Amino acid sequence: MPTTSPGRLVHDAEGRNSGTRPSIDPHHVITPVSQFFKRSHAEYPVVDVKAWRLQVRGLVERPLTFSLEELTRAFPVRDVAATLVCAGLRRDEFLALGPLPGELPWGPEAASTGRWRGVSLADVLRAAGVTDGARYVELIGLDQVERHGERFGFGGSIDVDKALGADVLLATELNGAPLPMAHGFPLRAVVPGWIGARSVKWLAQINLSSEPSANYFQSKAYRVQREINPDDPRDVSAGVAMRGVPLNAVIVDPAPDAVVSAGTVRVRGWALGSEARALARIEVSPNDGETWTPAIRVAADGPWTWTFWEAAVELAAGRHTLVVRAADAAGTTQPASVAETWNVKGYGNNAWHRVPITVE
Repeated sequence: MPTTSPGRLVHDAEGRNSGTRPSIDPHHVITPVSQFFKRSHAEYPVVDVKAWRLQVRGLVERPLTFSLEELTRAFPVRDVAATLVCAGLRRDEFLALGPLPGELPWGPEAASTGRWRGVSLADVLRAAGVTDGARYVELIGLDQVERHGERFGFGGSIDVDKALGADVLLATELNGAPLPMAHGFPLRAVVPGWIGARSVKWLAQINLSSEPSANYFQSKAYRVQREINPDDPRDVSAGVAMRGVPLNAVIVDPAPDAVVSAGTVRVRGWALGSEARALARIEVSPNDGETWTPAIRVAADGPWTWTFWEAAVELAAGRHTLVVRAADAAGTTQPASVAETWNVKGYGNNAWHRVPITVE
């Protein structure tokens, strides 16, 4: 069960999986490192940065190996502000439909926005020379995960076309300081607009191939499957591998079950378009979706970050359910209920976000 530590909701005994509710401050869209959510499937690796090397292999014309100093000296430095979102964001809402054995009950805390600095993955791939047959870029980290009796580095793959975008980084810094160990020191991938699992931490290997990664976390996990395998209820290998972060909107303030005064109530939160596309509208309902009022966008920090919003609603004394929904420029809308988004591992919940409150 989740436990609380000062300011954080912690989902495991080791404290490697935790997050905080963001503060909706229009002057501070970037999440402080101390409040950034943490997600790890294994112990943090012990990294000797002097001995660490990044290897680029597979379907390339020139296999490359870099020390950290060589990597940062060989390519231009780039900065990208990007929101990372855990695939399990808002999984706790699925629990009303039934248990999700073995899955962490994340709420809305599993999303944070950082200002990342490093070198472009595209620059590195061009230096290596991408061959015609390469379709996927596999990213493998140093953390050693054990599944079904095997130990391996956490990893996954992204499409070559995505990898060659200028904003996919090999990051060495977060918010103006070297990456903390919890966030992938000395090097991590940052894949804006895609689920956090593809932004591999403690990065050590880049492999180009004609097929998606065979890594467990690409081929067996982080896949959306809507039918349970009766032979193995946790198996989702027949599902669809997750890629882009789905459109989502979250109420941050008031908090669930808050008690507020009758009259004008300010509702605030964040929203993010599908794969970080521009938002077309954000709407708030004070009565569980019976009527809607437009929200005002108050802050963002670039095309890959969440947008902070707020709205004012009039509430009389009693019990109310606040709701937020959004649509993006691609015409994507959110499903009204969590039942419409349910899947075996509880990934990608982007139903209308509901927050019950009491008005006095």
